Amino acid sequence: MGTGSEGRPFKILIVEDNPGDVRLMQEVLREGQVPCSLHVAGNGSAALDFLCKAPPYAEAPRPDLIFLDLNLPGKNGMQLLAEIKASPALRQIPVVVLSTSASQQDILTAYDLHANCYIAKPIDFDDFIRVIRLIKEFWFTMAKLPTEDTPWTAMK
Repeated sequence: MGTGSEGRPFKILIVEDNPGDVRLMQEVLREGQVPCSLHVAGNGSAALDFLCKAPPYAEAPRPDLIFLDLNLPGKNGMQLLAEIKASPALRQIPVVVLSTSASQQDILTAYDLHANCYIAKPIDFDDFIRVIRLIKEFWFTMAKLPTEDTPWTAMK
């Protein structure tokens, strides 16, 4: 079972600037048996501050999973993905790219930067919900992730 089966909330960072997509993802991720602790960053810079516990995120939890949109204001998703995967302290966190782009170049670049998964966001509302549920089922119940007491590489 995934992290949530250990009795603690599954911690997710959603990096998304579209409030409608954030709201829908939050609703789908909160349904079901596995408790979730959801956090949102509306741009790449805020997400990096959250991950590095920079002010005002000194008490931010380490996410078990990151949902990453590519088309973000300021620091875009590819730049953030490159920084996450270049960091010994952050690279173990799985990153699911969830983007409106189905461009082969974007897909190749994301995987070159070590994205754990790339999914083109469905335009259809019902398909979007189905995709989030499938991602949730895989990462919450099938995937094995490091536990909270795993000694992480130092942040510095």
